[in-house]
Amino acid sequence: MTSIDVRPASGALGAEVRGIDLESLTEDSFAQLHALLVENLVLFFPEAEQLSPEAHKAFGRFLGELEVHPFLPKLDGHDEIVVLDSDQGAKADVWHTDVTFQASPPIASILQIVQCPPRGGDTMWSNQHLAHENLSAPLRDFLEGLTAVHAFTHPNGTVFEAEHPVVRAHPVTGRRSLYVNRMFTLRIPQLRRAESDALLGHLFSSSERPENVCRFGWKPGAIALWDNRATQHYAVNDYAERRVGRRVTVLGDVPKGEEPRWPHLTDATTAADFRKDS
Repeated sequence: MTSIDVRPASGALGAEVRGIDLESLTEDSFAQLHALLVENLVLFFPEAEQLSPEAHKAFGRFLGELEVHPFLPKLDGHDEIVVLDSDQGAKADVWHTDVTFQASPPIASILQIVQCPPRGGDTMWSNQHLAHENLSAPLRDFLEGLTAVHAFTHPNGTVFEAEHPVVRAHPVTGRRSLYVNRMFTLRIPQLRRAESDALLGHLFSSSERPENVCRFGWKPGAIALWDNRATQHYAVNDYAERRVGRRVTVLGDVPKGEEPRWPHLTDATTAADFRKDS
C-alpha cells in the first residue's frame, strides 16, 4: 500500500496530497485516492509534474469512461482533454458544477494547470453537502421532490438542456447535496417564475457561503481532482497574464433524488420556456 501525505486544505472540504506518482498509478494507490476523494470532495496535488496527455487520460479512466466535451476546444490528438485558455476567453468566474446541462453530468474532473500567472488565478470549490445541511429543516423537506432545469445555449444556437433533482443523493455515501448552480440552472418548473427566482437566489447564496469554501493557488503542473456530484467551483478572474489548463472529465450517471411530488406548472413546460431572457 502506498504511503502518502494528506493535509486538509480547509475546514469545509479539500485535501492536499503528496508522495504519490500520478504517472504510474496502481489499483491500490488509486483506491486510496478514491476514498480520499469521497471524504474530501476535492484533492490537490501541488507537487505534480506535468502529466503527459496519455497519463492524464489514464488517471481519469481509473474513475470511468472519459467525456468528449460537446463544444470546448480539445488538445490536438486527444479529444478527451479540454484546453482552457484564458487568451481564448476561458475564464469561468461564475459558481458552477461542470456540464449540468447534460442528462448524465460528469462525476469528476481532473484539471492540470500548465501555465499560470505569477499571482492570482486561484480556483475555489464549495461543499454542496454543507450547503444543503445548513438550510433549515422545513426548507430541506420542501426541496425534496423539486427539480430544476439546467441549460446552455452555444453561440451557434445549439441548446443543451436537462432536468435534475434540486437535491441529489451521492451514489457512494447517500449523503444529500444541493444540485443547482448559478451558471446553468434556470428554473424550478414546479413553481411560478417569481417563486423559482427567489428560491434559487437563496440556494445559490447558500451554495456560495465562504464557510463552505476552500481555495487553491496554482503553480505550473499542479493538479486538482474534484467530485462534481457534491461541489461547485469558481475560477477567480484577478489576473491579466495567460492561464492555460487541461481538463478531463469522467462520464457520470443520472442524478438521483426523491421522486417529484408536484407536476410542472402549465405556464412553462419546456426548457426553452425557462430561459432567463424569456
